[in-house]
Amino acid sequence: MESRVAIYVKQLMSNLIQVVEAKDFDNAPNSGVVLVDFYATWCRPCQMQMPILEQVALEFEGKAKIIKVDTDNAQSIAVRFGVQSIPTLVLLKNGEKIEQFVGVQQAGTLKSALEKAIMSPSS
Repeated sequence: MESRVAIYVKQLMSNLIQVVEAKDFDNAPNSGVVLVDFYATWCRPCQMQMPILEQVALEFEGKAKIIKVDTDNAQSIAVRFGVQSIPTLVLLKNGEKIEQFVGVQQAGTLKSALEKAIMSPSS
């Protein structure tokens, strides 16, 4: 049985990191800074990326959004962003791609990219 703390943390993460279906992607937050994680449930490196995303999500709450897209269920979205390998993380600002990362990324790399995107003037 899960502890109350574990349940709370899962709920918190579900509020900070949004899993988006292909049909809902275009309605997902498209203003401001958004980090999109293209993943698959069977992908071991993608599973390794998740706790790093959770850490980043906590630090950037209210400053940036993190969205997860399952490439098995949203192939059209993956193709649109040129995803050829997972995990792939795409950094968007006001709906425009500004940076892309392939493979597991460390928290410091993601934090630096997010800070730079937040601080840069809107295009």
